[in-house]
Amino acid sequence: MPDTGTDPTAAAAPTTGEAPRTAAGPDGPGERPPHPGRTLAVTSAATAVALMIYTAPMVTLPATAAALGTAPSAQAWLLNGTPLGLAAALLVAGSLADDHGRRRVFVLGTLALGLTTLLSALATTTWLFTAARIAQGVASAALLASSLGLLVHAFPTPGGRLRATGVWGACVSGGIAVGPLLTGAIPSWRGAYAVLGAAALLLAGLGARGLAESRSPRGGRPDLAGALTFGAALVALVAALTLGRDGWLRAPVGVPLAAAVLLLGAFALVERRAGTPMIDLGLLRRPRFLASSAGGLFTGLGVIGLFSYLPALLQQALGLTAMDTAWLFLVWSGLSFAVALQARRLAGRVPPRRQLALGFALHTVGVLTMLGAVGAGSWTRLLPGLVAAGVGSGLLNAALPLLAVESVPAARAAMGSGAQQTFRYVGSCAGVALTIAVATSADGPGPGADLALWVSAGLGLAGAAAVLGLRERR
Repeated sequence: MPDTGTDPTAAAAPTTGEAPRTAAGPDGPGERPPHPGRTLAVTSAATAVALMIYTAPMVTLPATAAALGTAPSAQAWLLNGTPLGLAAALLVAGSLADDHGRRRVFVLGTLALGLTTLLSALATTTWLFTAARIAQGVASAALLASSLGLLVHAFPTPGGRLRATGVWGACVSGGIAVGPLLTGAIPSWRGAYAVLGAAALLLAGLGARGLAESRSPRGGRPDLAGALTFGAALVALVAALTLGRDGWLRAPVGVPLAAAVLLLGAFALVERRAGTPMIDLGLLRRPRFLASSAGGLFTGLGVIGLFSYLPALLQQALGLTAMDTAWLFLVWSGLSFAVALQARRLAGRVPPRRQLALGFALHTVGVLTMLGAVGAGSWTRLLPGLVAAGVGSGLLNAALPLLAVESVPAARAAMGSGAQQTFRYVGSCAGVALTIAVATSADGPGPGADLALWVSAGLGLAGAAAVLGLRERR
């Protein structure tokens, strides 16, 4: 389908492949029809909590590392645990949700997120905390992949889907905005995780009572071989990037990097032969799906990678408290939330692919204006860049979920969401490790911050070029 600049939701109403909704229910006798407002409220609130848990270490990293005795070289694992679990599990979670019930996967994921977050509050070592964070990522994968599938089922019309994905995308930004404020306001980082875990458990109960089930079964068994090879490839990649801070041309870096390449090749072979693969490799021939995936990947690499570590860097370099840093970054995350919530007004005028390119361009402009601020010891010099980057992030968060569900048949909406978010968190894992490696390789926090900003700007430009270059054939 050509990208003509017309209503971007036109592609969002293909045949769903699901049973039509009747008086007996959406999926057969005894199944109640979905309640759109309730579905949007519960899935959006749970998404916000998941992102609050995801961002919790941003402003508490120094205190958490000190409490756990984490060496500087291992701090990337404290940040990367959750995105690693997300990236490894999103594809299989999306497939399981479509095949075995989106409500079931959503409730189980939200329940597991609450329990693993409570466990992280009790961790006493770096590796126990990291293991709990990886488990949080796996649980978040089930929540996030199934939530968009539930929304597509509850909002079958293009206009309704546009509004719902807009609110859901805004809650991604909202969770990122509120998470650092909450964790910064609570005196103990362990107390912050306890509060967030309790919130997730409450939402699991609400989801169990208030959501309707939906599915689009294909039959067959879950693609466990694909999940194992893909997860192992990600662990190897993150390990290589984390070890790279001490020198890139070393065997401890080259070996896991080569393993990551081989495992990704094995994953592709597994997916070709699987009866019910985590991802249909035929989708890679669709420019719209590739644009969605590239958008997610470069968002993780250039945006999440930088802003996951920059708060900790500012605390170390400028002597800011956790709460000071949280308020400063509210400029970025708050604008991201506001813009994502209003971005649906661009529908019909700016297609999602161009909206992504604009978001990447604004991010690039924003981070370039922040050059020199850390070295000068001036947090006020960061403000213009945080404003521009926040607007860009809001555009990205609004366009990505809409493009994700448009890029696949509606019956595979959870898989499409899982695929795009997988690329997003693969990029996040690599981006965090790369940012820390780059920032700590320079002579001092000022030059290190500037080098990380240059890398993020370059990745933003690459993201804009990628999504603009992936045009639909006319």
